[in-house]
Amino acid sequence: MPATSNPYIIAEIGSVHDGSFGNACRLLETAAECGADAVKFQTHIAEAETLPNAPSPSYFSAEPRTAYFKRTGFSPEQWRALAALAKSTKVDFLSSPFSLEAVDLLEDVGVAAYKIPSGEVSNIPLLSRIAQTGKPVFLSSGMSNWEELDAAVGALRGSALTLLQCTSKYPCPPEQVGLNAMCVMRERYGIPVGYSDHTLGFAAPIAAVALGATVIEKHFTFSKLMYGSDAKNSMEPDEFRRLCRELKETARIIASPVDKDDLSSLSDMKLIFEKSIVSATDLPAATEIEMRHLAFKKPGDGISAAKYKDVIGRRIVRALPRDHKFAYEDFE
Repeated sequence: MPATSNPYIIAEIGSVHDGSFGNACRLLETAAECGADAVKFQTHIAEAETLPNAPSPSYFSAEPRTAYFKRTGFSPEQWRALAALAKSTKVDFLSSPFSLEAVDLLEDVGVAAYKIPSGEVSNIPLLSRIAQTGKPVFLSSGMSNWEELDAAVGALRGSALTLLQCTSKYPCPPEQVGLNAMCVMRERYGIPVGYSDHTLGFAAPIAAVALGATVIEKHFTFSKLMYGSDAKNSMEPDEFRRLCRELKETARIIASPVDKDDLSSLSDMKLIFEKSIVSATDLPAATEIEMRHLAFKKPGDGISAAKYKDVIGRRIVRALPRDHKFAYEDFE
């Protein structure tokens, strides 16, 4: 669970493994290699969560939902093996349960934390059951209004709860990301907030961290060409590795305030790039300096160009050649 100033990065594998236990294992390992702190699956028990005639979402209707959930589900032994692999790989094992029975299964398996998907926010019996486990909870807000979120947060009070801003569109256009809502959530509920991302790029999660997100969730796949509902809206390993690196760099930037009055680290740069006051022409001794006698040239180790008024009207004590870098001892 989150323990440092870095964002807690969840690689959402979901069901992109398409029912292949081998793919699920390798996706977990690859996400860990890329820098994820946690991997998140989906635990579907078809008979417990959906009627046979339930409609499919518009973005994936290649096969009936019930058939898909049955085909891509894992046995308890396989779930336990995935949890053990996550532990040995040093990433947290998370899953989203879609039924009370799935919570019981995950408790038996030993899940580290629960991710409540957007479609389950109004399923108060499920939320109450998850709260009873005492495990940390990440609650996604993708299709809920404030009244529904109030009820969900109330049902989960007492849990180590992080509320995630999310927009349930695949892909989500930038203008519907809604990071303003994430900031309101933090003030409204007084709990940590994060962002579950459905955009196709890097900007939204980076912006979320800049605005205080402690958790970032991003879909993860081997290839956008894989079969299923999520692959084409997911990040491939090279992209995900870059995202993890840039999110941690963003956090480091935010955690490192700079004192604009402390320029000790820039002394060499100031010398090289700033300007000193120099003579614009050859100057006879006793010349009373006027603006036309001055030029401003690098390096910046003489009298600063900012001090030009200090020398105007003063007389020089000796003749000076053009491009002489003035010093205060040059004047009476």
